[in-house]
Amino acid sequence: MPIRTEIRDRIGEIIFDHPPVNAFDSATWNEIPGIVQKVGSDPSVHVVLIRAEGRGFCGGVDIKEMQAHPERIALLNRGNYLTFKAIRDCEVPVVTAVHNFVIGGGIGVCGASDTIFAADNAYFSLPEIDRGAMGGASHLSRMLPLHKVRAAFFTGGRIPAAEAHRLGGVEAVVPADRLVEETRAFCAVIAGKSRKALTIAKQALNGIEPRDVDRDYRFEQGFTFEMYMHEDSQASRDAFVQTGEAAKF
Repeated sequence: MPIRTEIRDRIGEIIFDHPPVNAFDSATWNEIPGIVQKVGSDPSVHVVLIRAEGRGFCGGVDIKEMQAHPERIALLNRGNYLTFKAIRDCEVPVVTAVHNFVIGGGIGVCGASDTIFAADNAYFSLPEIDRGAMGGASHLSRMLPLHKVRAAFFTGGRIPAAEAHRLGGVEAVVPADRLVEETRAFCAVIAGKSRKALTIAKQALNGIEPRDVDRDYRFEQGFTFEMYMHEDSQASRDAFVQTGEAAKF
């Protein structure tokens, strides 16, 4: 299974494990919301930890699927939207631990989370501009300042974990070999709190946010669909799948 779960010591872990790069197809993205809801609603769980095995945290969407089946964009959009919304709406706090690459949909997972721990080799990237897509800026804007987000979005560039930490988007940067240990220790502090208090606090914190990230992301997705209808979108996906590089226009 590309995603598995474990519950221990009041911590519900959701683990991405889909070689080679934890990039998920539209069907998997549509399964994740139910997984998050199930783990988060378990009365024995006081905090959810999302982490990953393998080369990196999340490679985003399966570009090969979208290259072969661009008509699935609406299904993919639905899965992404519901995944990120399920994380933000989770009954208890969600802590995400990332290593190496955090790309595309991985940004949505992080941006919807309550707290992020990062390995010192981690970086965040929204390469949508080079993949014939749009979306993700709403959730990156939950982590980082506006102009940093725009610079990253227009270039498809990378934001190192240390920079994200400096800007307040990451709680801590730790050695890669201690990421799980350090994040579990943080989760253990939360797990020691009253579940009732945590669920009330989560609702309160979501309610006082100055922006509606779910509405904003849904707005973005309209432009994702518009981009997919343009010939440059298919050219971008073809170039990435065939060469691994961005198309030149």
